[in-house]
Amino acid sequence: MSLAAFFVASGVVNISPLFALLTLVLILAVLVSLVLVKIKQSLLVGYLLSGVLIGNCGLLWLTGLDQGDPVINHFAEIGVVLLMFTLGVEFSLSEFKHLWRTALVGGGLQVGITASIVGAVAKVWGLPTADSIVLGIAVALSSTAVAMMSFQTLGQQNNPGARASLGIALFQDILVIVFFLVMPALYGVGEGSAAGQISMALGKGGLFLLGAWVLGRYGLTPLLHAVARTRSRELFTLTVIGLCAGVAFAGGALNLSLALGAFAAGLVVSDSIYSHRILSDILPFRDLFLAIFFISVGLLIDLSVIASDWSRVLLGSAVILIIKSGIAFAVLKWMKLPGRPALLSAASLASTGEFSLVLIGKAGGYRPFDPSMEQTLLVCTAVTMAAVPTLMRVSRPFGRWLEQKGVFTAHQLPPEAMTSSKAIKQITDHAIICGYGPVGRSLNEALKRCGVDTLVMELNSETVRDLRRVGQPVLFADATHAEALDLAGIQRARLVAFTFPAVAATCIAVPLVRERNGGICMFGRAKYPGEVARLRQLGVQVIHDERESAVAMVRAAISSYERDDINPEEIVGQTMPED
Repeated sequence: MSLAAFFVASGVVNISPLFALLTLVLILAVLVSLVLVKIKQSLLVGYLLSGVLIGNCGLLWLTGLDQGDPVINHFAEIGVVLLMFTLGVEFSLSEFKHLWRTALVGGGLQVGITASIVGAVAKVWGLPTADSIVLGIAVALSSTAVAMMSFQTLGQQNNPGARASLGIALFQDILVIVFFLVMPALYGVGEGSAAGQISMALGKGGLFLLGAWVLGRYGLTPLLHAVARTRSRELFTLTVIGLCAGVAFAGGALNLSLALGAFAAGLVVSDSIYSHRILSDILPFRDLFLAIFFISVGLLIDLSVIASDWSRVLLGSAVILIIKSGIAFAVLKWMKLPGRPALLSAASLASTGEFSLVLIGKAGGYRPFDPSMEQTLLVCTAVTMAAVPTLMRVSRPFGRWLEQKGVFTAHQLPPEAMTSSKAIKQITDHAIICGYGPVGRSLNEALKRCGVDTLVMELNSETVRDLRRVGQPVLFADATHAEALDLAGIQRARLVAFTFPAVAATCIAVPLVRERNGGICMFGRAKYPGEVARLRQLGVQVIHDERESAVAMVRAAISSYERDDINPEEIVGQTMPED
């Protein structure tokens, strides 16, 4: 019996192609990514490789789809929309004020020089002007996801090099949004002059963002307040997804783009008290669809084409890594960043990235690129992204060696704009206080008087707004969500205190905390002896409410009789054993 006949007989062909695709994608992505994690490679590269395997090993046939099927493209589009939404949520105007010089000057120089060199070479090779510009911008863009994940893996989030990379990444991300608007005019799609079309597109984009901001300020924010008061996680998540989809749809309906609409949706809530809660709710969805996006890109890679032209792929990857890292290093050194952080930042920006692929795909809708060139760029993106974590690890000992040789100046101070601020993303060695009732409030005040940085996690929106007004770092977030703990910097914290007596919630959160920070000190509250034992088994230092109340009451009572020969702790210990 042939393989096809076997699957027909077994009924596989009757399975929904959508479900078959999801099953195949998820299983293979997990298996490939497990291997890459062992060798400390980015999961995004694993997703690309999964797509390559599915598309080139005949596995896609099992789903009943082909490489150009609209279902695959629709999944990829959802991934881009959610990526742009989270980008908008993470884009903080206060953060941009701190990094504006690095973003505008550093990012502008890095993109401008790289795009000019690549675009000029492409023009000499005979590419049309529009294609040369798109290719130059695409190569100039870096993988923000790979860079930031690598900084976290290396424990270098507060390194000045990470701050510099963040600033340049902000510029690149904003540039992509603007470029989406001007691309139709660049390819001559529409009526009128190119300058007129670009001005019209930028004007429409600006008005759309302004309208989205007004809607967010006077419509969506009150809606989020009302939803938050219900304390329903499901309703809040549904509202967030609806917000993202609704504003993205409006952007597409106005002939702008779904990507711009999604970015605007994120932007309108970026400075609200709900931004971190929204991120913690949306990140799992984004990661899923982003994985499918990268897999769909991998599906487009034809290994037979690459095998016949492998030398150009290797040469192209090497040239991208050398040119991009060299330009980024030169720009950052010119901006007075010390040698070792500049080297680390240059390594993080050396690859092309996810938006390079989005840009090429968008341009292909106006005028398809040469298939061999598109294949080369796809594979070069995969290769350079895979190289970034290794380059970043190597840059640290290489930088120390250059300092020893006198090439770099040791212990040079970075510019103030590239040093760590007190934003939530940068605080370290802090205490995380979960719940801001009377106990949480007292603990927070005591720790602050001791000079300890604190971060509060609270689900009462009124309390969160009050704390933000007085400058207290606070997240509107649920401590039982892994994503919320990550946003709170649990890996960098020294202490976490669950100041509420809801033991069930504490028991859910504790294993999540331990996974991320095995040496952290944990405190919790319990009302009853059985709950005390349960928390102690999890390694939590327990404050027993009934016991502490009993000690306080015994002490107050015997003091009224002027007795100082009675030990309240001993009496309570006899009448209320801890275990």
